[in-house]
Amino acid sequence: MRLREQFLTQNDCYQAGRTIQVQGVMVHSTGIDNPKVCRYVPGDEEIGRNTAGNHWDRPGLNKCVHAFVGRFADGGIGTVQTLPWNARGWHCARGQKGSGNNTHISFEICEDGLDNPEYFQAVYQEAAELTAMLCRTFQLDPLADGVIICHQEGYRRGIASNHGDVLHWFPKFGRTMDDFRQEAARLWKEDEDMTYDQWKEYMEQYRKELASKPAGMPELLAEAKEMGLTDGSRPRDLVTREEAAVMARAAANR
Repeated sequence: MRLREQFLTQNDCYQAGRTIQVQGVMVHSTGIDNPKVCRYVPGDEEIGRNTAGNHWDRPGLNKCVHAFVGRFADGGIGTVQTLPWNARGWHCARGQKGSGNNTHISFEICEDGLDNPEYFQAVYQEAAELTAMLCRTFQLDPLADGVIICHQEGYRRGIASNHGDVLHWFPKFGRTMDDFRQEAARLWKEDEDMTYDQWKEYMEQYRKELASKPAGMPELLAEAKEMGLTDGSRPRDLVTREEAAVMARAAANR
């Protein structure tokens, strides 16, 4: 999985700042023939840049999801996270029994013309890896009832508006949501069986990715420096035990 972060901080959903207790993952697709993720985010050199100004990082929109899966600038497939995973998204409206906005993480798979098997397989696999990662993060069983659903399945359960995604697309290539759940479960189990060396390699790569990003909350970082909780040299890294002890002692003495 190729995961990058670009929060849609100007979107009204992000500004609302509400959170959820995550109970599942809802899979969407965009319904527009444009596989580029930068159609929906401002982008950058790696993701690609949105030059039309029609991305979702602006106020006045009544929609927002947690991530988009699609093409990056180099033509490869990747995922851009656009909300914190536990944020309350605006992705499926309401059904007769409530709203999946209150329970499910959401992501959109960027559609193409729905006739390219290579593109479909690539985004299908990326989406399955993303879903498996989310299930691991939030301790969800991928095969439990209602944990992994698409928008149309959400409608049938009474927790979403009546949209067809992704059941208008997956069957064109012989795939069902049951297939998707099985693939996510396989990847979830594979992650569970990761060896120590594999885990160490993964964590080293993860820390490199963190270190390459600027501080996500620069104002809070500056405040933490003033409080003596950090020297500011590692704004996007995992906290050590020693750093945690320093922060706890400084907080207790305030």
